[in-house]
Amino acid sequence: MAQFADRRFLILLITLIVASPAAAEPLPLSVRSPDGRLAVFFELKSNPQPYLAGVRAYYRVAYKEKTLLKDSPLGLDFLGAPPLESGLVLMGSNREAHDSVWTDEFGTEREVRDHYNQLTVSLRECGASGRRLDLIFRAYDGAVAFRYRLPEQDGFREFTLSSEDTGFYFAGPAQVFALDLGGFTTPYESEYRPEALDAIKPTSTIGLPLLVHTSAGPWLALTEADLDDYAGMYVSAVRGVPKALAGKLSPLPERSDSAVVGTTPKDSPWRVLLVAEEPVGLIQASPVIVSLNPPSKISDTSWIKPGKSAWDWWSGSYASGVDFKPGMNTATMEHYVDFAAAAHLQYMLIDAGWSPGDDILHPVAAIDMPGILAHARDKGVRVLLWLHWTAVKKQMDEAFPLYESWGVAGVKVDFMNRDDQEMVNFYKRVLEKAAEHHLVVDFHGAFKPTGLRRTYPNQLTREGVMGMEYSKWSTRVTPVHDVTLPFTRFLAGPADYTPGCFHNATRAEFKPEHVQPMCQGTRAHQLAMYVDFFSPLAMLSDYPEDYVGQPGLEFLEKVPTVWDETRALAGEPGKFVIIARRKGDTWYVGAMTNWDSRDLDVPLGFLGAGSYDAQIFADGPQAETDATCLDVRTERLEARGMLSLHLASGGGYAAIITPAK
Repeated sequence: MAQFADRRFLILLITLIVASPAAAEPLPLSVRSPDGRLAVFFELKSNPQPYLAGVRAYYRVAYKEKTLLKDSPLGLDFLGAPPLESGLVLMGSNREAHDSVWTDEFGTEREVRDHYNQLTVSLRECGASGRRLDLIFRAYDGAVAFRYRLPEQDGFREFTLSSEDTGFYFAGPAQVFALDLGGFTTPYESEYRPEALDAIKPTSTIGLPLLVHTSAGPWLALTEADLDDYAGMYVSAVRGVPKALAGKLSPLPERSDSAVVGTTPKDSPWRVLLVAEEPVGLIQASPVIVSLNPPSKISDTSWIKPGKSAWDWWSGSYASGVDFKPGMNTATMEHYVDFAAAAHLQYMLIDAGWSPGDDILHPVAAIDMPGILAHARDKGVRVLLWLHWTAVKKQMDEAFPLYESWGVAGVKVDFMNRDDQEMVNFYKRVLEKAAEHHLVVDFHGAFKPTGLRRTYPNQLTREGVMGMEYSKWSTRVTPVHDVTLPFTRFLAGPADYTPGCFHNATRAEFKPEHVQPMCQGTRAHQLAMYVDFFSPLAMLSDYPEDYVGQPGLEFLEKVPTVWDETRALAGEPGKFVIIARRKGDTWYVGAMTNWDSRDLDVPLGFLGAGSYDAQIFADGPQAETDATCLDVRTERLEARGMLSLHLASGGGYAAIITPAK
């Protein structure tokens, strides 16, 4: 009997040892980036107020041993079930290192290095339910990312997630550029406003990316990646906790208490923190977001063509010197096709009005779709069609094969204005069905990108930005806004800002116009956007006659939309930006400034040894008073030299640099 009791005690002791934190690595656990500068720490601990009581899961982030995020909570809240955030024990941990290179034919870097160290922490809930939760942390050179994983497990199959208890608790005061969207039903179209971190309220709905300048010195951008069958995340302040933000998930329509309905196993999106000494370093680190997504599900991508497009919507049915009435009619669409062919553009986008109401299977009487498509084929131009998302939802299965039979190259799907789980899944269904029928996709009225273009590269671009269209009815799209976007929205991925306005206006001259609209800033400022703003599908927004014979059109004809290499050279959010991108052996440089004129010197070491010829499109001598004034010239450059730029108020600079012959 004594032997049996001793045996039971031994079994109990072994069980307790295996289930206790002492059986695993001692806490805190940590993982460092390959270069050792970034570190993420995980711990189960009890913190004093204002933290919630009890032993809970926390992480923190350090850069060069400086704490950027102090203990920040982790956890999941469920509808109709207890939260999974306290009473957890460490079951074990796993580490791995990864270093690979994948090819991105449609991005800013053709060869993308996916290099990280990973820590997986396995947790179990105490008590009868014993629910399990894994936390996966990755540390890159320039970024950290983490996600929740609910493993497949007995007794915990179906669930409804009401919220995450994910915190981002900053170690000190910070300045932010915040996109306050006011709610979850949004196309992400607003300014990124500079303000103190503490100006964000618990009632705020801040869209991502959120740009942060920490008091410790480094810059940080918070966003998410691999958003799949899940709700989009926003952040707001934590009531009663200074300098702290919490994630908040977009609720399902008419279900404010429910964000994600799912079954185990289930992964959350990655919560991503880009980190750099200077803000341009965040631009260099941003391909991490694409790498955090699964590889392409489209085996043959040869039919996916990036490029530039003529576009009939921006000009407001305006044309000059033509013998037809401009509008949604065959003559106007063929006129734009002719311009696209003459300017060596790959596409013509036929926008809203080509079909009646929610019927996207039949053109209106004024549109001879077979004739337009035949004309475009003869000219070597591909055609894209605008669609309202509700019609796509109803008629996608009929419309997409029909478009393929017509010879349409792609679709622009508009006005979703949501990123709840249902809408996130709609995007994926559109891309899958479009890929079946060799259609590229441009999403408008869209939420921020999260790297989905790696998995479905037929998604060439999406809006999710306050773009140039706002100049038709407001003064909000300014050069200040333009030079903020590369450090905010464009960190998440490509944006269809729709640049290319040649009706350029000074600050004093500008006024909103629906027909033949203006834009704020110089002609060179608009040209530079094609380098500084990444979009594999880029609009030339103005009407044909505004381009023909105008200085600057040559740059738009030549500039690519996808790249082999990117170098973010200099810049500061809201002030100026300089980016260089390479395609083949040719470099393109784009520089933009806010309303302050600037003289800048740019080292040319990125070119490599040798001499180079530069074709330059710069602000002309009268650009301060005549925003269309453009100085086009050539210069001989040496890689060891400097590129001297003068940017007028609201100005810009664009250059094409090739090896000297």
